[in-house]
Amino acid sequence: MCGIAGFFNPSKDYTKERKKWQPVLDRMNQTLKHRGPDGSGTYLCPSVGFSHVRLKIIDLFTGEQPMIKKRDGFDFAIVFNGEIYNMNELKDDLIAKGAVFETASDTEVILTGYMFYGIEYIKKLNGIFAAALWDARSQKLHLFRDRLGVKPLFYTKKDDTFVFSSEIKGLFAYPGIRPVLDRGGLCEIFALGPAKSYGKGVFKDVFEALPGHVITIDRFSYTDDAYWTLKSRPHEDSMEKTIEKTAWLLSDSVKMQMLSDIPISTFLSGGIDSSLVTAICAKELKKQGKALNTFSFDFTDNQKFFKSNAFQPSQDRPYAEQMVSHCGTNHRFLECGNQEQFHCLYKAVDARDLPCMADVESSMLYFCSQVVRHNKVTLTGECADEIFGGYPWFHSKEAFETNAFPWSKDIAPRQILLDDTLIEDLNLEEYSLAAYEKTIRETPMLPEDSPEEKRRREIAYLNLRWFMTTLLDRMDRTSMYNGLEARVPFADHRIVEYIFNVPWEMKCPDGIVKGLLRHAGANMVPKDILWRQKSPYPKTYDPSYEKLLGRQLKEVLATPSSPIRTLLDTKKVKNFLNSPSDYGKPWYGQLMAGPQMLAYMLQVNYWLKHYHIQIV
Repeated sequence: MCGIAGFFNPSKDYTKERKKWQPVLDRMNQTLKHRGPDGSGTYLCPSVGFSHVRLKIIDLFTGEQPMIKKRDGFDFAIVFNGEIYNMNELKDDLIAKGAVFETASDTEVILTGYMFYGIEYIKKLNGIFAAALWDARSQKLHLFRDRLGVKPLFYTKKDDTFVFSSEIKGLFAYPGIRPVLDRGGLCEIFALGPAKSYGKGVFKDVFEALPGHVITIDRFSYTDDAYWTLKSRPHEDSMEKTIEKTAWLLSDSVKMQMLSDIPISTFLSGGIDSSLVTAICAKELKKQGKALNTFSFDFTDNQKFFKSNAFQPSQDRPYAEQMVSHCGTNHRFLECGNQEQFHCLYKAVDARDLPCMADVESSMLYFCSQVVRHNKVTLTGECADEIFGGYPWFHSKEAFETNAFPWSKDIAPRQILLDDTLIEDLNLEEYSLAAYEKTIRETPMLPEDSPEEKRRREIAYLNLRWFMTTLLDRMDRTSMYNGLEARVPFADHRIVEYIFNVPWEMKCPDGIVKGLLRHAGANMVPKDILWRQKSPYPKTYDPSYEKLLGRQLKEVLATPSSPIRTLLDTKKVKNFLNSPSDYGKPWYGQLMAGPQMLAYMLQVNYWLKHYHIQIV
């Protein structure tokens, strides 16, 4: 796992000004160093500059990047971030066709595959990836990203130069590119955040390569084409066959993603998703005489303040303990205190380059900092709820009848602290509705879909394009900020393609939430785990945390230089702080309610100030 960045201008010859452009590549590398603390490299040719930082997971002794191969005197160069899980199968095929390999890395498999088959080769890749590939023979630059957007890739244009980076901060290392926020960016922050529109980078003129897309640029043209799209297809398998195939797909995905030259671990909450991933990993390692490292997360003294509710019916620890006993793993219970998650609120902004999921994100960043002390690779249960219909809004009559994002259907809580003039100027409801309707129009349907099935597809597609992407971004940034590689077996495109087309009565048989996944996991985990009611990622219930946030926001508003003062209504904030703020309806997802609103505003203020953002 790594970080990549670079620039391309077909009218320049960078090699004639190496002293000017080499430091730019070095700055890009330094900016992304947290993503790849184990090594770095650069490549500069007449039209292209590449930079790369490396986290060593596969091929520890060779495979340095940028990687360059030659054919007929022309350079073929690549910088790659990610893992290709079917690399051995692909490599065998290329060797059979006469390819010669100098490393054991998946990077060389991609580059060699391109040299044999062209850009169409990326369709053969099963993995998580973002890459830039320079073909000196055709004078083309290709940028491509994995099908579900697990690995990030941003870009912008400065004059006639195309600039790209794994993270937005890498773009700002290029001369003359500055962080600017316009009306659209403010709408992204306050109408959609912590989500963001796919393809957009929130900052003015900053964009994100779309998942499943390849961008190709040369002297005369720019194209952005989808090499993969999710399609609706008739589901013809019986329930028995569907369960069998789901179990096989999950098992195969987990086994593929165990590919590593260093020990792996898993996150283990005790929920069905992480427990299935853990059970498969532990069983495979046991065959090799090895024990799996596992980690679970909670908040200090949470048992004192926890109260069961509809969103979080039970605590995780007893179930995690049961799984540890069942699988025989080496387990660590990690805890995060108020000060740690508050301190990491701002680190989380540094990691994401944007305001994010408040303490839901800051706590994960802290936990990743603890996990990496023991393991540099981990597998998680992320994405199962989006794919198998685990969230409440998949089952809610209100979500079916409301023309809005089901996890953020009411815009009013988002405006509760904002200045009235700003609210009137931005028209957040209109912006959110336009983003929602764009995705609804894109949802793949079948002509024979009933109105009910059509709506279920819409809700499923919204989750895949928006909610899941936000959580994938959270997982990538919080882990890679600490030099930890997090893998998501449920986000295998084969699983997504298959489950998207499974009828609801099979996904949720007899009204059982994620019933298909539970049936597929039979005999893998204990029954108590298999049929446990969903409980989401934990959050603190300590009232002193909310008080801490309130004090900090009061301090921010009392400081004349705080940039957020022009966006908030001071009287509204004071009234909010003096009333019970953890209201029943979260403003984003299941966990982000009153305290998270305060934390989000603190993040926005830090972001505006720390990034020296110009609002236009």
